[in-house]
Amino acid sequence: MNNDMTKGKILPALIRFTIPILIGDVFQQLYNIVDTIIVGRTLGAGALGAVGATGTLMFLILGFIMTLGAGFAVVTSQRFGAHDEEGVRKSFASAIILMTGFGIILTVLSSAFLDPLLRLMNTPEDIYADSYSYISVICGGLLAPVFYNLLATNLRAIGNSKIPLYFLILSSFLNIALDFVFILTFKMGVAGAALATIVSQLISAVLCAIYTFIKVPELRPRKGDWKFSSGIVKSQLTIAIPMAMQTAITASGTVIMQAATNSFGSTAVSAITAANKCKNIFTQPFMSIGSSIATFTGQNYGAGDMKRVKEGVYTTAKIISVYAIIVAVLVYVLLPWELAIFIDDAAVIDQLMVWAKPYVLASASMFLLLAYIFVFRSAIQGVGKSVYAMIGGMIELLMRVILAFLALQFNSYSIAIWCDPGAWIGAGVFLTVVFFIVSNKMEKQLNSRKNQEQDLAAK
Repeated sequence: MNNDMTKGKILPALIRFTIPILIGDVFQQLYNIVDTIIVGRTLGAGALGAVGATGTLMFLILGFIMTLGAGFAVVTSQRFGAHDEEGVRKSFASAIILMTGFGIILTVLSSAFLDPLLRLMNTPEDIYADSYSYISVICGGLLAPVFYNLLATNLRAIGNSKIPLYFLILSSFLNIALDFVFILTFKMGVAGAALATIVSQLISAVLCAIYTFIKVPELRPRKGDWKFSSGIVKSQLTIAIPMAMQTAITASGTVIMQAATNSFGSTAVSAITAANKCKNIFTQPFMSIGSSIATFTGQNYGAGDMKRVKEGVYTTAKIISVYAIIVAVLVYVLLPWELAIFIDDAAVIDQLMVWAKPYVLASASMFLLLAYIFVFRSAIQGVGKSVYAMIGGMIELLMRVILAFLALQFNSYSIAIWCDPGAWIGAGVFLTVVFFIVSNKMEKQLNSRKNQEQDLAAK
């Protein structure tokens, strides 16, 4: 079931690997939407806004720790591509130990600073209590999504994208069922939606761990593999820390953007929340393909084949460009029906449309550059050049800070909704150009090394 992407035709290999990831990611988005639908239709637009007001903060916290785990898995994929079985096991064992430590630390820190963070984000008072209730449950159960993500990324690193899909589907159905139990039966409000997410991911993580250690010998560490290998740990931290910092920097920008949009009141927050949920469904393939490209480039870089890396990345970029243009049109045209999914009151939908329509138009116009960010950033990370991805994140942060400041300064919603698209312009252009330069340079270096080895062998 493991997929060696260093051989054979590139496009079929990428498609076979990406489809299970895409299906899983869509399921994840769907159960997030079900959370929002149940909250919006049973608890009202205010509760919908409360969940939405925490979205960027969740991205900051969960994004940082999960990207850290994905960075550790890059080393696993490189060792797998190099056919280093011991290195694969040691990389996985090291990732488990490191993620446990980082997960505990982040759980404590995030729980301790929730109140000041929500205050700094200008969370509207009428939804503050629900926002705090929701995000506090998520932070308290942080280790559940952390360990599911750790297992999934390492399975994908050795080319197994199907098993993470099966457990994600299980998690999705569990989450939906528990939503009804906690929200409708136990009347737990928005905290129930958060608890449903944590419990479902915990169950999936445990089952995924059992499967991995029983059925996947490549990821079954032996006694000696649990000892820290300084070389592997150094490689993991060198790749993962810049990746996680890049996500944290990007997420910090979205938190600042959220502070700007929160200042326009709970109706605006509710509108953006609903529009965002639907937008994420349409743009999910960008992220799924990014996950595939990270594994593809990691394996082929480990095998010393930069030419194949470039061919795979450029082929993917062409395909995703066409998709980005199509969904940009769809997400805008279908907006009224998208909002109706979450709210069944026509008068409320009309109020939300005033805020949602310009927001979606601005975002959809830059979907192409958002797609390029995922493709080229993942490729750069896959070959171990995470520092450039971090610089891309800093560009995103700078753009969001500037636009959020201007939006607050002039009390302009029109400027606030360009925080994301403006960031995509800066980072998308930068990462596209950087990959072209870096990949050409690395290909020349690898070819030169191979020629030297061949000359020595000939002598």
